[in-house]
Amino acid sequence: MAFDVSVWEIWGALRNGGRLVIIPLIVTQSPQELYQLLCEQSVTVLNMTPSALTPMVEIFANDEQHCSLRYVILAGEALSPRMLEPWFLRQSQSRPQLVNMYGPTESAIYATYRIMTQEDCSQNQSTIGVRIPDVRTYVLDSHGQPIPLGAVGELYVGGAGVARGYLNRPQLTAERFLPDPFVKQAEARMYKTGDLVRYLDNGSLIYLGRNDDQVKIRGFRIELGEIETL
Repeated sequence: MAFDVSVWEIWGALRNGGRLVIIPLIVTQSPQELYQLLCEQSVTVLNMTPSALTPMVEIFANDEQHCSLRYVILAGEALSPRMLEPWFLRQSQSRPQLVNMYGPTESAIYATYRIMTQEDCSQNQSTIGVRIPDVRTYVLDSHGQPIPLGAVGELYVGGAGVARGYLNRPQLTAERFLPDPFVKQAEARMYKTGDLVRYLDNGSLIYLGRNDDQVKIRGFRIELGEIETL
């Protein structure tokens, strides 16, 4: 429950008439037992970090039980597309589909998605795809202006899911949650993510890294600057 994606996992399932399967911690530590549980419970959507998928690839390739999975959602850390090569060498591209999703906690979890294909494995950077329909995404320069196609800029996220701000941190809230000048709504805001991206010719976004010292370990944010001040 301490991970932001749990909001999407729990309410995404229950609100849409699905069944939520809570996996015991000890099972998550064994790829074979995890796969067995997915099959027994007829799980159709699995959410995991890219690093957690790696030990599962060979097990899925030898899918003798015909697991019911339709989608494997990859999120929580940057995806290196080349790590998916073993998956596509062993699996059909039709089922289950791999979906790389991106989104900061501050915009109510997910903002963009990309259904991965074998062709994506040739990319050196993480393809995070296109915006979800009820989300607005902007790639802006240091002056808050849109940049040309292919140029590197900072990703801003707008829409109804943008949070009100950080609890008891007014200065950081003012720095990160800004008025959205690209829509007519007077109170519309956008979130300054700190993530560097660029557009491909097909309209998909490529994630290039951070403009600060933030890193992620198993999906959890680590602010190196805060550690250095201790």
